[in-house]
Amino acid sequence: QVQLVESGGGLVQAGGSLRLSCAASGRSFGAYNMGWFRQVPGKEREFVAGITWRGNTAYRDFTKGRFTISRDNAQNTVYLQMNSLKPEDTAVYYCAVDRTYRRTYYSTDGLSYENWGQGTQVTVSS
Repeated sequence: QVQLVESGGGLVQAGGSLRLSCAASGRSFGAYNMGWFRQVPGKEREFVAGITWRGNTAYRDFTKGRFTISRDNAQNTVYLQMNSLKPEDTAVYYCAVDRTYRRTYYSTDGLSYENWGQGTQVTVSS
């Protein structure tokens, strides 16, 4: 069974940076798209960034120019580099694996993903 463990969250001042990691165990995920999502209490979980099994990336508009998603299949790890953080980026960040083997497009729908990690808290102070 695949287990995902996020890390790298924390408290940072506005304008600062964090690098989130998502380490997978249980099987290789090299043939699956991966996604980062975030959730604020009282709000729905939202897609942040995704990377296909081929390495193509996709971002929500609010992240462009600030966040970068990458993957290291040899390490079974996905990263989310977050720069120029804003207070509105405060949330619990989750990673997940696409349910579909070698999906040819990225999905922003959380229902397309499984094996959610426990999340890592990111807090950006103003």
